[in-house]
Amino acid sequence: MPKKRWSADVTAHSDALDLEPKVFAGDDPRAIASSLKHSADESLRRKSDPYRSAMSMLTFYLNRAGKNVPASRRAVLQRAKNELRALYGRTVAKGAKKPR
Repeated sequence: MPKKRWSADVTAHSDALDLEPKVFAGDDPRAIASSLKHSADESLRRKSDPYRSAMSMLTFYLNRAGKNVPASRRAVLQRAKNELRALYGRTVAKGAKKPR
């Protein structure tokens, strides 16, 4: 039986959010953020506010993917964090590039 990564299982079967398939595979940061926002806003199982749940899932994915993510992908996902902040009306993190 092949060993399955626990982080892939969490992303696929999160108890907090029902994610769209391949949500992190897209190239549009706004689309990724919008999908996460929709999932978080619609979830009835999340334990914290929608913004925090969506940002946690994105951060979890980035942290677990680690060095296996090319710099270009990581840049898209980092921009998605700023887009998510903007969608929720939050301020952009200090030192981060503002979304276009």
